[in-house]
Amino acid sequence: MSHKGLLIVISGFSGAGKGTLVKKLMEEYGDYALSISMTTRSPRPGEEHGREYFFVTKEAFEDKIAKDGFIEYAAYCENYYGTPKDYVVSCLEQGKNVILEIEIQGAMKIKERFPQAVLLFVMTPSVEELKRRLLGRGTETEEVIMKRLSRAAQESEGIESYDYIIVNDDLDTCVKELHELMEKSRDKMQASHHPENYKELIENCRNELNALVKGEK
Repeated sequence: MSHKGLLIVISGFSGAGKGTLVKKLMEEYGDYALSISMTTRSPRPGEEHGREYFFVTKEAFEDKIAKDGFIEYAAYCENYYGTPKDYVVSCLEQGKNVILEIEIQGAMKIKERFPQAVLLFVMTPSVEELKRRLLGRGTETEEVIMKRLSRAAQESEGIESYDYIIVNDDLDTCVKELHELMEKSRDKMQASHHPENYKELIENCRNELNALVKGEK
């Protein structure tokens, strides 16, 4: 596949602010499109077909699987979720940089199928800051927050597989850096955001998350 736009995969710990980062990026720059996933689950109140998700039947989803119509898909809680290939390709051909905001397993599948995809992982400056942001939401119990931190500990094992690390400390700076990385993927910023340069941060993050999950902190 030859692309006019970039296929960009953005992952990150729950609470790292990747959703806010993507939203602001799209508000400030016009050449990005956020891929909309397809699902077999029923719409929740306020959700619209073609906005939050493409809502389809199980039969329609499985037919699309059979026709190789997804970039990646998975089953969660008896429902399918997937990234439709035709929507993504259409946007890329229009010259838009297509963003897929997905978890780490899906990101690895994308990289296998589309080696030219750019993978970015969004981190907080520290695990303490990650926990502070999760607590700051005020919408989740301590048990749920610990589950999210436990999930983050698992995800931290795959960070080095990403092309770039974005440390979400200051939102405006992050948005600017992310856009510049996409615009100038071969310049000096490319090297400065490579995971190789974040070894200490990644290792500290991984150790602190594992300590939190084990109740050592």
